[in-house]
Amino acid sequence: MFADGGFELHLVGGPVRDAVLRRRVSDLDFTTDARPESTEAILRANCSTVWTTGADFGTIGGLFRGEQVEVTTFRADAYDRVSRNPIVQYGDNLVDDLERRDFTVNAMAVSVPGHEFTDPFGGLADIARQTIRTPASPESSFADDPLRMLRAARFAAQLGFGIDPETLDAMRRMAPELGRITAERIRDEFTKLLMAPDPVVGLRLLVDTGLAEQFLPELPALRMEIDEHAQHKDVYEHSLQVLRNAIALEQDGPDLLLRLAALLHDIGKPETKDVVPGGGVTFHHHDVAGARLARRRMRELRFPKADVQAVSLLISLHLRFYGYGEAGWTDSAVRRYVTDAGPQLDRLHLLVRSDCTTRNRRKAERLRRDYDAFEERIARIRAEEDLRAVRPDLDGNAIMELLGLPPGPQVGRAWAYLKELRLERGPMPREEAESELRAWAAREGL
Repeated sequence: MFADGGFELHLVGGPVRDAVLRRRVSDLDFTTDARPESTEAILRANCSTVWTTGADFGTIGGLFRGEQVEVTTFRADAYDRVSRNPIVQYGDNLVDDLERRDFTVNAMAVSVPGHEFTDPFGGLADIARQTIRTPASPESSFADDPLRMLRAARFAAQLGFGIDPETLDAMRRMAPELGRITAERIRDEFTKLLMAPDPVVGLRLLVDTGLAEQFLPELPALRMEIDEHAQHKDVYEHSLQVLRNAIALEQDGPDLLLRLAALLHDIGKPETKDVVPGGGVTFHHHDVAGARLARRRMRELRFPKADVQAVSLLISLHLRFYGYGEAGWTDSAVRRYVTDAGPQLDRLHLLVRSDCTTRNRRKAERLRRDYDAFEERIARIRAEEDLRAVRPDLDGNAIMELLGLPPGPQVGRAWAYLKELRLERGPMPREEAESELRAWAAREGL
């Protein structure tokens, strides 16, 4: 179609790289010498759906024979190296377009329909060497778009590649430049890194280069802390291992909220560290401090509110289980655990299991058995009482009718009392619930 219109068209970037690596190729990215208005006209004549959300950057997308495609005009971007976005300038040749791309492994192209392979910057050789390297000098590339430094760590995690020494050195020297990038772009790139097959590789790069210090300083701050649960590791190493443990327990693909909670579950320890007589170390209430810090950091990175709430809840609850096997819990305590976890209960199960990194096999086995028994107990109580929706035995209408109350805060207080009672005792017959409510109302003077 493009050739018939007198235009060049090349498959470019990630699809070419992934095809070389024999990885799954999904969305198809193309580059062309056609200007966006010509691209849009061609796609509208041949695609079932067309979108122009990227038109300001020269990109037109469409659905062609069931495949999602995006076609971008050759670029020769100019950067003022101060603002957060490039000034879009269109180029007139493929090589200049490839040179402005982030890494050599993404700077290869295949022409269509001719199928000519273009690799002016050695991307194929870098794939063979499993190396991440910039087409232009790393200083120039990162000065143009500092987010590329974060992207280098992400590709290392996704592909299992190392980073070229010159490129790595530039990342260390230029890490503060990341401050020019919007929180949303950093969040999106960091999320992609966390969802990689082995995000620990990328996270280590972020910490070692100083990039993490720019947007997640709580992570490098863990390196000097000692973990009281596993004396052979500091909290940083422990947290990375918990993340890997959590990934191993995932059953339905990568789970961003679980991975965030696993990585950040101990970030409250530096703030709560205390050395006790005899040389011991404690981190009292680090779960509370960690939930607060995670909530603040995720808000600054513009994560959705629901995600912030879920991760901070998981962190705040991750210690509650410890001591269950020794002290024993009442059914009421189990109900509260389930109720407080709410829809995050299944993730909480995985987080607590992942938090065991001890080399003491006997201790690890005991903790595993205890949690197996705990989950079985939850299942039993849930089957008996439908714990997923612990609600008072009387609803608001019944409360108002029984006590002769109008709608208002007094009804809410009565409802909260009945809920607490249900958590303590489990379901009650209606007569008993009504009797308890009347007694409470008398004590309250209602």
